[in-house]
Amino acid sequence: MAFPQTNKGPISHNQNGPAADVAGRSGVLQSPGGPMSDQKAKAVLKEAVDAVVNSFAKHTQGYGRVNVVEALQEFWQMKAARGADLKNGSLVVYESVPSSSHPYVCFVTLPGGSCFATFQNCTTKAEARRSAAKIALMNSVFNEHPSRKISQDFIRSAIKDAKKTFQGSPEDEKDPNTSLGAFRFMLEANVNKSMLEFQELMTVFQLLHWNGSLKAMRERDCSRQEVVAHYSHRALDDDMRSQMALDWISREQEAPGIISHELEQADAEIEGARLAGRELRFPKEKKDILMLACSQLGPM
Repeated sequence: MAFPQTNKGPISHNQNGPAADVAGRSGVLQSPGGPMSDQKAKAVLKEAVDAVVNSFAKHTQGYGRVNVVEALQEFWQMKAARGADLKNGSLVVYESVPSSSHPYVCFVTLPGGSCFATFQNCTTKAEARRSAAKIALMNSVFNEHPSRKISQDFIRSAIKDAKKTFQGSPEDEKDPNTSLGAFRFMLEANVNKSMLEFQELMTVFQLLHWNGSLKAMRERDCSRQEVVAHYSHRALDDDMRSQMALDWISREQEAPGIISHELEQADAEIEGARLAGRELRFPKEKKDILMLACSQLGPM
């Protein structure tokens, strides 16, 4: 089962489908004449990130140098204090990539599950953590803007765009057993949620699509609406990751080398998203699941 995609959102992109990227690429990486050069795009991204971080600092801690790691944690603690539904608490989690030399890379996972990483060339581990915190803070702050909420106007626009792209009919839009109908169902079930929240939900469906689970459910005559309704309330947890890892172990035994191929692809997706400052939980989850499978297979 594949879903249409939309372009509105923070900073994320996935070619595998399922409406995955309500986010799409960040607007700061585009110019009226088309895509910017990599160098110019990185400069614009850095400028945009610094502007948001400095603005947040002025409104919370006054002027002067801001400790961006503390600012990011403070932001999510404020959200929790104001009643945000954070099932796993407000703790921001950092994960440094093991390396004996620079450039160093650090991942940061927000309370809802969205993941970002160092987007600059960092010569120290502390600098890498700050870089990751910067891009995560920018997305966190930007995500609070009313324009980032899923509204009826946005749903109409998204469905209109999807119909053009996939040449869907008005009947498809109303049928929950079509991709377009399931897409509308998911959007309407998440009205008033933010783009990051919706992206967190879509990560689950991206992984199910990548893992082949959606195809298996379709072969068992499960309707799209049933699948969407079930997994919309299912958290991405260790049990789900373990089950997916078992699936990849079976595939590796049938077709040796398939995990290595998928790992290479996941690494490339992570690196591309990292350098562009995009949300990258989907490729990171893929890599973690594949590495879990490798650990159970032994030396490959």
